[in-house]
Amino acid sequence: MTSRPAAQQNLRDLALLRRVRDRIDREYQQPLDVDALARGVNMSAGHLSRQFRQAYGESPYSYLMTRRIERAMALLRRGDLSVTEVCFAVGSSSLGTFSTRFTELVGVPPSAYRRDGARVTEGMPPCIARQVSRPVRNREAQVIEPQLA
Repeated sequence: MTSRPAAQQNLRDLALLRRVRDRIDREYQQPLDVDALARGVNMSAGHLSRQFRQAYGESPYSYLMTRRIERAMALLRRGDLSVTEVCFAVGSSSLGTFSTRFTELVGVPPSAYRRDGARVTEGMPPCIARQVSRPVRNREAQVIEPQLA
């Protein structure tokens, strides 16, 4: 059984974690790191990482990268920006790291997604398109090999 002060502390921690998650959602384009996020809620980086993973099932960095990839997918579907422009628009500072993480989460490289992504959700209501195009976390996406005709 959890004591009353421990339960209250747990609720305070959850509120702080929600603030961190909301900050990541809002400021995903900014150069965020775990140390900066932890300072914002007066926690140590290690404690924040452990608590965040326990509450949301992934590290703060992984959550940030998922948000960036989600936004990148939307920008790539528009088709008016290059992969490099999208990479920097979503706050990534390395095209290589961005491309690797994008491929891990989406299953195809960003250039292929840019070329074919708009067709994937064409004609779908926006609420369904968002669900279908959401990146898969934790390296679950299968890489699709190009078909040679």
